[in-house]
Amino acid sequence: METPSKYNPVEVENKWYQYWLDKGFFHSEPDDREPYTIVIPPPNVTGVLHMGHMLNNTIQDILVRRARMLGKNACWVPGTDHASIATEAKVVAKLKSEGIAKSDLNRDDFLSHAWEWTDKHGGIILEQLKKLGASCDWERTCFTMDKERSDSVIKVFVDLYNKGLIYRGVRMVNWDPQAKTAVSDEEVIYKEEQSKLYYVRYKIEGEDDWVTIATTRPETILGDTAVCVNPNDERFQHLKGKRVLVPLVERSVPIIMDEYVDMEFGTGCLKITPAHDVNDYEIGMRHNLETIDTFNDDGTLSEKAQLLVGVDRFEARKQIVPMLEEAGNLVKTEEYANKVGYSERTDVVIEPKLSAQWFISMEKLAKPALEAVESDEVEFHPKKFKNLYRHWMGNIKDWCISRQLWWGHQIPVYYLEDGSYVVAETIEKALELAKEKTGNQSLSINDLTQEDDVLDTWASSWLWPISVFGGITDPNNEEIKYYYPTNDLVTGHDIIFFWVARMIMTGYSERDLYPFKNVYFTGMVRDKQRRKMSKSLGNSPDPIELMNKYGADGVRVGMLLCSPAGGDLLFDESLPEQGRNFTAKIWNAFRLVKSWEVSTEISQPESAQLAIEWFNQKLSIIIEQMNDHFDKFRISDALMTIYTAIRDEFSSWLLEMVKPAYRQPIDEKTYNEVIDLFEKLLKLLHPFMPFISEEIWHYLKERKDGEAIMISEWPSVLNYDEELVSKFESVKETVSGIRNLRKSNNIPMKDSLELAVQQGEKGYDAKYDAVLLKMGNLSDVKLVTEEIKGAVSFRIFSSTFYMDLGEHIDIEAELNKLEEELKYTKGFLNSVMKKLSNERFVSGAPEAVVAKEQAKKADAEAKIKVLEEQIASLK
Repeated sequence: METPSKYNPVEVENKWYQYWLDKGFFHSEPDDREPYTIVIPPPNVTGVLHMGHMLNNTIQDILVRRARMLGKNACWVPGTDHASIATEAKVVAKLKSEGIAKSDLNRDDFLSHAWEWTDKHGGIILEQLKKLGASCDWERTCFTMDKERSDSVIKVFVDLYNKGLIYRGVRMVNWDPQAKTAVSDEEVIYKEEQSKLYYVRYKIEGEDDWVTIATTRPETILGDTAVCVNPNDERFQHLKGKRVLVPLVERSVPIIMDEYVDMEFGTGCLKITPAHDVNDYEIGMRHNLETIDTFNDDGTLSEKAQLLVGVDRFEARKQIVPMLEEAGNLVKTEEYANKVGYSERTDVVIEPKLSAQWFISMEKLAKPALEAVESDEVEFHPKKFKNLYRHWMGNIKDWCISRQLWWGHQIPVYYLEDGSYVVAETIEKALELAKEKTGNQSLSINDLTQEDDVLDTWASSWLWPISVFGGITDPNNEEIKYYYPTNDLVTGHDIIFFWVARMIMTGYSERDLYPFKNVYFTGMVRDKQRRKMSKSLGNSPDPIELMNKYGADGVRVGMLLCSPAGGDLLFDESLPEQGRNFTAKIWNAFRLVKSWEVSTEISQPESAQLAIEWFNQKLSIIIEQMNDHFDKFRISDALMTIYTAIRDEFSSWLLEMVKPAYRQPIDEKTYNEVIDLFEKLLKLLHPFMPFISEEIWHYLKERKDGEAIMISEWPSVLNYDEELVSKFESVKETVSGIRNLRKSNNIPMKDSLELAVQQGEKGYDAKYDAVLLKMGNLSDVKLVTEEIKGAVSFRIFSSTFYMDLGEHIDIEAELNKLEEELKYTKGFLNSVMKKLSNERFVSGAPEAVVAKEQAKKADAEAKIKVLEEQIASLK
């Protein structure tokens, strides 16, 4: 095949991805090989690819491609998440743009719109992942609301309920007034805000006296049912047993005493609104207080507030302040910094709200999941996330799993007319249970009403590693037995509680076994100012545009060049550009090799034979290092190892060593050995840069249809001689020394020079003279026993190398240059000595600063000695 002069990434990527698909290389079926399984963290079904997805899926693809090459049966299961809150919000917005309100529709009509939206947008992100090169088993694509996953979710709900781990209760929950649903503690983001603290006085009933409280939320005063003080606070002992009147509504409420009150905060008096604050709710429960919910589900004031009914909570705050002032209740206001909880989904302020919800009791489920990580049965990479996990699991709260939405898994609870209920996987099974429970055999399906609420989205994806293999509905099927537990999970540390911890819990509760052996936490993708990538900031590039511009391989490399496990990636467009430049470097190396004319008539030069011997040994060390990095999940380090091996060792050294003279052919033995080495390097590169490695691999040799680098064998570590590799490093340093002397003395490579060596224990081995002769364009290398006067020199370990430049240099000009440098260095040394002779500096400056100056002195003295020796040799 004729080699194209330029590499066209888009054309190449489309060609090879389709080839891999057509040949079925991504598909896996159970067989007698060792399985290697990864499940994708399912992205939102109606989402599009962002930089976090790019990083996460690049790492998964690297791991799964290498596993294939190691001979494992690699299975990467893709899929999407139905994302209840996010998707419902998008459907509601779409309907609104068409003049339709959600309240105008019944549940079935709304769901038909939601499914239509999902079908239209649902495949976009998976198609985008294909462009990245993701080698998922697309035949196994799952969706958290497809039949198998839905059946699994419902079955687990029923099982947990029957085990007494699911219950219904009225609890204080985090309420999202925009989405009009409860959200879990983990879905609340706290932001530091500059607020106001309002000091409001309450009249003591029956007296001409007042107590003053401080609050950041005066709009909740309308729901107050007590004022509370600390029983240890001497200032308020006289208030015991008295009552106060709530401002504006004149409700008589008791003054209670509870040690929860912080005597140092505000005035030491606390207003208690059990319906609108989680701590107030706990106090209310202890003191049997009335609960008055003054907010509607949308965050407006309800009729129970008596005032400002229907007004939004924040507008109500603005309006109630002058009302309190006019009534003589407002004492003063102060600026106040506090943390306010926002819904992660809609970015509106969370409202604590009393609500009847469904909960999972977590304590029993959490115990084996905590022990699994503590004992490294499930290993975290990096380890630092164990502490975060331990803290959360050790303080775990029951999980509110019900959501007041229509899009999602409808909770399988069926109510009877009297308010009692049964829990079953289907309405038919529910009817049987209802008959059994009531003893009424005449009951029909029409007598049952299913719970309106749906399950939290995470209550489906926590089953993901099991449900994608049908392991909930058919626990003993062949696939779950073969593929489970999975090997590695790659995810962001921001969902360690939402998803990782909960999957570990269900792994043990459903199968008595961990769901994955390793968890690799990626960092967050941020811009170079350390800001999180977001559309609103306009700092998040379009991944598709990046791949069109730099090629998928270039973007993959760019993402990983600065992406340590768990550490944030500071993304800048120079990174994929660096990846594209590396692609060009590989392509140019390939074109150079393919441009050589091969001769069967000439024998292999000694320089080429030595170079090939060295590189073979070096390659085994490279493979060993990469294997070690992979074992320790140092993916960026593994990339850097092959990156430098190709850029430096192969392109800059080996190819230069074996390259034939201008317009001369290369011997066949060397050429074939270089091709074999290039092939091994491409295999090591393939997981990181699948497209260019596949393209070049097919050009290097004739391949049969159905062959591919992606199903070839990962190179093995062969026996290697560390001493030989070490000696060759000295050879490379010697070549660099020769080239540096040429450069500093303006002697072109075409001019042949003679090298003399005063041999020491290390630094020179005559075995490699053939390499030095070629790489340095030397006429001869000879041994000498003493210093050569008038020659320039350099030292490698204990060996000194001399080059008599003679007619090649202007000795007078060289002397002037060296003497000028000597004068400058002596002046620099003098300034350093002044500092070090100043006793105040030496005794007062930090130790590190003094040590730095002493190092400068030693360096300057060493340089002066070398310069004086060079000058003496030229005189």
